[in-house]
Amino acid sequence: MSSILVYTRTPIPDSYSTYLAYSVHLAYSNDGKTYIPLNRNYGVLFAKATVDSRNVINAKGLRKPYIFRTADRGFGIAAVKTNFDGSRDPESRGKILLWLSEDLVKFEEQVLLDLRKDAYVERVACHYDPTTGQYQIEWQDSEGKCYRNVMRDLRDKDSISSPQQVAALPCSSSSSVEGLMAPEGAVPGNIVEIDSDLAKKLREKWLPLENTAIEVPGLIHARSEEDVAAVHATAIYSDGSTAAKQVKWDTSAIDFSRPGTYEVKGTVVQEKYDFPLAVGYADPVIIRWKGKYYFIATNDNVNDIGIFVRKGDRVSDLFAEGVAEYLILDQDESRGLIQTFWAPEFHVIGGQLYILFAVSGKQWGPQCHVMRLKEGGEITDPDSWDDPIRVVKKDGTYLTETGITLDMTYLDVEGTSYVIWSERYRIGQPDDSGSMLYIATVDPEKPWQLTSDPVLLSRPLYGWENNERTINNEGPHPLITDSHVYITYSGGAANGYTYVIGLLAIEKGKDLLDVSNWYKAPAPVLSFYSIEGEYGPGHNAFFTNEHGDVMITYHAEPTMRGSKRCTAIRRVHFDIDGEPRFDLSRERDLNNDLARVATRVVVEKNSVSE
Repeated sequence: MSSILVYTRTPIPDSYSTYLAYSVHLAYSNDGKTYIPLNRNYGVLFAKATVDSRNVINAKGLRKPYIFRTADRGFGIAAVKTNFDGSRDPESRGKILLWLSEDLVKFEEQVLLDLRKDAYVERVACHYDPTTGQYQIEWQDSEGKCYRNVMRDLRDKDSISSPQQVAALPCSSSSSVEGLMAPEGAVPGNIVEIDSDLAKKLREKWLPLENTAIEVPGLIHARSEEDVAAVHATAIYSDGSTAAKQVKWDTSAIDFSRPGTYEVKGTVVQEKYDFPLAVGYADPVIIRWKGKYYFIATNDNVNDIGIFVRKGDRVSDLFAEGVAEYLILDQDESRGLIQTFWAPEFHVIGGQLYILFAVSGKQWGPQCHVMRLKEGGEITDPDSWDDPIRVVKKDGTYLTETGITLDMTYLDVEGTSYVIWSERYRIGQPDDSGSMLYIATVDPEKPWQLTSDPVLLSRPLYGWENNERTINNEGPHPLITDSHVYITYSGGAANGYTYVIGLLAIEKGKDLLDVSNWYKAPAPVLSFYSIEGEYGPGHNAFFTNEHGDVMITYHAEPTMRGSKRCTAIRRVHFDIDGEPRFDLSRERDLNNDLARVATRVVVEKNSVSE
């Protein structure tokens, strides 16, 4: 029988802050002694911040998590809510955090459960009593007194009883974790047993995927070298998912003019994108337009002044030494284009090519703008672009008159056009709102004007989004599959190692403007723990390469602090459940020890000689 350990971590100054350490972490064991961290020893559940009357976010943390089985054989996790630094939180006095989950992969929205007593909670435990059909919540206050509340339905917050004082906590977890080998820095909570099937699922979802096998057809029927070259390998991963891979076949021993069966060997290959690709280029975007690839980004090398474009026949051409760079939008005081040429994105809207970006005038304050490529225009020609238009609401007024707007992206979902952007008020002031994501519909014929009211989609309420007071939700970008709309976005410090990528998801067919339909991943999907040597990965975009692979491009830094933001690219993998994974390193995407393959080629009558 396998088991799961719940724990927090001891903060590490300058590398794993209190905002991250005071969160729920999970580890599994097959022997009950040695525990392997899930999610690379990064938190998986974070206490949600509160928002005060000034619209200011107050970051929170948690301590003493406790995991238990629910009546339906799912899971509950209870914890003491604290301030971000682990100190007592007056706002949560007499309350505890509660999460419910069927599988410890997806979690229901966290609940702040009122224990109905005005006292600081020091620790908590919970278990289900099948004889009474009730949950018993046992907890200890700051004076050492112990209490018990009962409730039949954990989803019905109002059904909880008043607390009754008890002699001690029968569910004390201290004895269950003695002598175990916990992950680095772990402050153990307690342990529950799980079956082998769930343990396997948790490893698949929370551990890095790896290429475990390569398969090629045992027999290829071909009439030409091109027929052989078209045959791909299938890479198999540790969760059972697959991906097609190119093979460089050695066909030198085949005489395609003579029918017969030939033994051939090949090498599985994949495009190599060494990090860093473009030093000093943040918020990168790549698009294919009329047979060419184009690269655009925030150019940190020129203090974010101007919009520059690169052009190539292949993606790799965009990063070749000495590649030409075209300035298509420069500073222009007469048009109010002075500073912060931020996060330009290519988008095809209504069949026409646009660039969505933010820019400021003389007074600092970036605002979302839209710029259209003229009919028959050339992307690299500055005269081929219409004047930028500032984005407005449906009544014609600007998105904001007092705050900033930036990082606008576009998506078309089943014939409806949407934009998502980041908005912030009083930046750098004591009453800073933090950057927030908004969504609205637009008319593809006039994508600079909203056709619905803005809807608040996400705020940086978790510790990994609100890390060391960076309070960011920015850089949204869509990834649309047959079944879901995914929105990646960034949180943490845009110029630091804490920058990360988060994920929002919604099933197709649901109303995108109804926030309750979205699922927000409780932990980042790409962080500085994900890929060795890449710090602060964030502000990404997606594109399809020459071979039909979905790729993610983003910026990261090659050192933990003090280096420029640089462009990175890797393949997006879809796991056994069809969900996107963004953390597949090149080595785990293709195991070089498996790259040599062999097959037999049956040469049929050559069409040239017929």
